[in-house]
Amino acid sequence: MMMTKTLLGAACLSVFALTVHAEEGAKLIIDGEELTIRANAPAHAENIDEVSSGWIYRSKETQALQLDDFDNPAFVFVDQAIDEWDKVDGSEGKACSSCHENVEDFAGLRPTLPRVDDGKLVSMENLVNECRTERMGAEPWKWSKGKMTSMTALIGVQSRGMPVNVAIDGDAAPFWDKGKELYYTRVGQLDMACSNCHEDNYDTMIRADHLSQGQINGFPTYRLKNAKLNSSHARFKGCMSNIRAEPYKEGGPEFQALELYLASRGQGLSVETPSVRN
Repeated sequence: MMMTKTLLGAACLSVFALTVHAEEGAKLIIDGEELTIRANAPAHAENIDEVSSGWIYRSKETQALQLDDFDNPAFVFVDQAIDEWDKVDGSEGKACSSCHENVEDFAGLRPTLPRVDDGKLVSMENLVNECRTERMGAEPWKWSKGKMTSMTALIGVQSRGMPVNVAIDGDAAPFWDKGKELYYTRVGQLDMACSNCHEDNYDTMIRADHLSQGQINGFPTYRLKNAKLNSSHARFKGCMSNIRAEPYKEGGPEFQALELYLASRGQGLSVETPSVRN
């Protein structure tokens, strides 16, 4: 850990290495339901004993935005997706609601993704675009653009409060192994890996940011920094750019494998979609 902090300092990141302990009594309660924001780390999550939600590491003001759906700015986009749900699009004259009468029927889907279907690792964005192209005859949406992140937030919120529980064995094992490899591989001009920040140095300050474990149980998340919903792959891209590495493609095999590995590190945490972060 000392070597990592030395590396960060040498890289001119101006790390302020004061540990800022999260408030032990903080609770995330939405509509009367308490979500799990701390859990025992799964056996496959190396080097940590407890997994913790990124909500813990935010300011009280930011935390408060997620406690009430009326205050949560992400729900502006969820509302847009509700309108899109009934909108006919494509050559087949169908809307999402033509096949899926109630979006509530998707409760339980978000905690299991990504997953392997027919030998391929698929994320929720893949499932949405499969419906659009194969059933609606419509153009696919771009991975991290507004309509896609709004729709994945609408579908994801149906599982809010359910524990993350992705499969990492069987057909999923090689994808998980690849994601783990990416998590620990140093890249970019700053020669850093995901683990350097989110495993070695979480709960410390880097400039004005309180580093979290990088859990993705709340994605898509509303970032106050850019005032929009962000997909997990967009956040991966941003992290890689910050360490001056060439980002992988959003929706590409590298980021999908990383998504699976990160989801597995958060096993037991509640789905928080859509969360609010800095």
